[in-house]
Amino acid sequence: MIAVLSLLIGIVAGLRAMTAPAAVSWAAHLGWIDVSQSWLAFLGYQWTPWIFLLLALGELVNDKRPTTPSRKVPPQFAARILMGGLAGAAIGESGEILVAGLIAGIVGAVIGTYGGAAVRGRLAAILGSDMPAALIEDAVAVVGAFLIVWSLA
Repeated sequence: MIAVLSLLIGIVAGLRAMTAPAAVSWAAHLGWIDVSQSWLAFLGYQWTPWIFLLLALGELVNDKRPTTPSRKVPPQFAARILMGGLAGAAIGESGEILVAGLIAGIVGAVIGTYGGAAVRGRLAAILGSDMPAALIEDAVAVVGAFLIVWSLA
């Protein structure tokens, strides 16, 4: 179950890179997951959830700008892999499978990056505009991230 949740949070990172670490950071801060005895303890520190939240909100806004590059270009893709791995490792650590969680988070980030781009492109074509598709993707990422970490509470 923990490995599946790590994969799913990785998919969220593929959709919105900063939403996944924001969610696991809040979960660590609220005591829903325990990463306090690992190198991931910083996720539960007082200011970390707020920093990730601000980054996630900035990403939600920036994603709608026409000048924002594709999520599949190397810097954006690498950020998604890194954040998916981080979030997956945190969930994995809560179930004492840190490495498996890390790997699952990375795999999920790749799935979310390519799958999210494909689904958003199709939705935009159906809806006649990218904005509604982007907002639907935002909702899926935010609600999905919340449900994933809430299931660990």
